[in-house]
Amino acid sequence: MDAVVSNSRDMIRKGSRSFALASRLFAPATRDHAWMLYAWCRHCDDEIDGQELGSSPVARPQQDPAHGPAHDPAVSLVKLRTETRRALRGEAVTDPVFQALQRVAQEHTIRERHALELLAGFEMDVNHFSYRTLDETLLYCYRVAGVVGVMMALVMGVRDTRDLQRAADLGIAFQLTNIARDVVDDAGHGRCYLPAEWLAEAGIPTGGIAQVEQRLAVAGVVRRLLAESDRYYQSAATGLQALGFRSAWAVATALGVYRDIGSLVLARGARAWDTRAVVGTPRKMLYLAVGGLRAMRSVTWDRWRDAAPRAEDLWTMPEFRGAMSPGRPVDRAYPETLPP
Repeated sequence: MDAVVSNSRDMIRKGSRSFALASRLFAPATRDHAWMLYAWCRHCDDEIDGQELGSSPVARPQQDPAHGPAHDPAVSLVKLRTETRRALRGEAVTDPVFQALQRVAQEHTIRERHALELLAGFEMDVNHFSYRTLDETLLYCYRVAGVVGVMMALVMGVRDTRDLQRAADLGIAFQLTNIARDVVDDAGHGRCYLPAEWLAEAGIPTGGIAQVEQRLAVAGVVRRLLAESDRYYQSAATGLQALGFRSAWAVATALGVYRDIGSLVLARGARAWDTRAVVGTPRKMLYLAVGGLRAMRSVTWDRWRDAAPRAEDLWTMPEFRGAMSPGRPVDRAYPETLPP
């Protein structure tokens, strides 16, 4: 294992136990590329939030000689875009995470705008975007997670438009679950991804999400959000039949574990944010076994059946709207420019 892959492996082990477990089910070559893609995504997220592997406190906002220069997300975003473009254009890069991205992109023909879409999502955080509607929340979810699902699907050899959309659905479902789990913590950092329309309907005042007296109302809004996430999990599960057995097993395991996080939040109701919702090792092992069974079915029985049609009211990637005909290849479905 070379230094770039080794660094990527260490980052996923420390940054996400759930994804690290699932990634071990991939065939070795797919696993290594999944680790490398994760390393770049994790690095970008950390650079924007001033964190290290998603767990350190947010960096100090003011200049402090004892702690070095102040963390400026806008400056970090510019640097990330510059280094990402250099990596994807085949220029020399020295940072292992950008070397990792470069190798994955060259091997699997991942286009520049996939990566830039992720950074566009982080830009929404940098600019303190206000989410008024569910569609705006879903746009954010696609940019910071759905497009990662698309890139991962490309790593796994998927090229059909419909299957890439299912991969995006899984990323969206993951991010909706993250929002539900972290809603109070996010509010403490001045971020809210819940649709303002839903909060208004629930009678939750602006800036009131973190207030203890609002927990029951917040739980009601989060229940709606998790109901939406379930629809995307269901859609994503249909895409398993496009994968080989080991890839399907890894994806099915991650799907089960993450969906269970949402179930824990839902079951706790207003007490969901007293402690962080975490899926313990015994339940992860259960989803590992269940994922294997789902993967076996997806590559046998499900291959002989037509996939259930995707619900028309699910959020669809802008570049796929009107381009979802059966069998249409990705190179025709994807335009060369980002949607506005």
